[in-house]
Amino acid sequence: MKYFLCKLVPPRPTFPSDMSEDERSIMRRHVTYWTSLMERGQVVLYGPVADPSGGWGVGIVEVEQRAQVEALTQNDPAIQASAGFRYDVFEMPQLMRAR
Repeated sequence: MKYFLCKLVPPRPTFPSDMSEDERSIMRRHVTYWTSLMERGQVVLYGPVADPSGGWGVGIVEVEQRAQVEALTQNDPAIQASAGFRYDVFEMPQLMRAR
C-alpha cells in the first residue's frame, strides 16, 4: 500500500473564521465524505490544521496507486463545488504508525 498526505487548501487564509453559510454547507458535505472514506479504511486520519498563517485540512490516505488518491480528492464535495478549494497531494515513501 502507498500513503499520501492530502492538504486541502481553502479559498482564502481566513476561511476557518469567516466562511459563509454556503461554505459551511460545503464543509459539512466534505466531512461526511471523508468520514465515509475513513469507515471504508481508505483514510488513516483527517482533520483541520490550525496554521497561524491560515487554516487548512489534512488527510492521510492509504491506497494502492496514486490514481486512487487523485480520484478521492477530485470527488470531494469541496472540489466538486468549484468554490476555490484545491488539494496539494504528497506521497509518503514511509509511514510509521502505532498499531
